[in-house]
Amino acid sequence: METATFEPGGYRYVRGPFQYSGGVAAEPGFAIERARFKSPVAIEEGFVRIEAHLKAMGLPLTSFCACELRSPAPFTEQGFIDFNRVYVGTLERWGIFKDDENPVARSNVCPEVDPPAEPSFTGIFLYCSER
Repeated sequence: METATFEPGGYRYVRGPFQYSGGVAAEPGFAIERARFKSPVAIEEGFVRIEAHLKAMGLPLTSFCACELRSPAPFTEQGFIDFNRVYVGTLERWGIFKDDENPVARSNVCPEVDPPAEPSFTGIFLYCSER
C-alpha cells in the first residue's frame, strides 16, 4: 500500500480511488479525534455541521480526515460516481481534495435493517488536531 502525507491536515493516508483513502494516521505532534452527532445526518447537512464544529474548535477544514456513512441501498455504478462527485466537491472546496487525490478515509454501509432515507453521516467523523 502506498502512503502519502496530507500536511495541511496533519495526517498521512493510504492512497485509494478518488472517492476515499484506505485509512489515516496522525503525523507526529498531531492526534486524531472522534466527534459524533446525536443521530444520523444527511450528507449536505452533515458537512454544514462538520464545518461549524471545526471552526468552533479553531481548526482548519483540512483537518477533516475520516467519516462513517450509511446509504439506503447499493448504488448503481453511475449513481456511485454521481454521489461521490458531490461528496468530493465539498472536500475540494475545503482544500482537501486535489488532482483526483483524496486523503479522507470513509466507510459506507447499506444496512438491511432500518436503512436511512438518503446517504447520511452515521454521526461519526474524525479530525486531526495538534497535541
